[in-house]
Amino acid sequence: MTNLSLKPYITEEQIQAKVKELGETLSKKFKNEKVVAVCVLKGSFMFYSDLIRNINADITCEFFGVASYHGGTSSSGEVKVTLDLASPVENCHVILVEDIIDTGLTMNYLKNAILSRKPKSLTTVSLLEKPDALKVKCEIDHVGFKIPNDFVVGYGLDYQGYYRNLPYIAQVQNFQ
Repeated sequence: MTNLSLKPYITEEQIQAKVKELGETLSKKFKNEKVVAVCVLKGSFMFYSDLIRNINADITCEFFGVASYHGGTSSSGEVKVTLDLASPVENCHVILVEDIIDTGLTMNYLKNAILSRKPKSLTTVSLLEKPDALKVKCEIDHVGFKIPNDFVVGYGLDYQGYYRNLPYIAQVQNFQ
């Protein structure tokens, strides 16, 4: 395991309060509707599992695996699909759940991939967004927290596969 110097940035309590708020918003939007919630692997798995438990709607779960960091500390901009959806989403309401919007390239790729499958609607949700890191315009329907362009780990976000299990988000102070 790496020995990064971490500074707590967003507490577990702040995350859970925001997840509950987002869940209530999405529950109102999709009341009495069938919804396909798409988890973007790997980073959003914790946010996704907490979020869908706070959405009061008929939800089926799908998983879309992509990689764009390739072990580094910023998105390479090259999106590699590691797992495609198992079921069609045509004529379905889709909630696309991402952990972080960095350059915007990955989310735009995912939005285009979902929209090409002709859903009834597409709603995008991200726990974090780094507005200063955007390389392209990327519109997100719901964002939990806007953060500076710092490298963060925890709550599903990793560095070389580690730190995903932290219940909070931490800012990396230095790389050793």
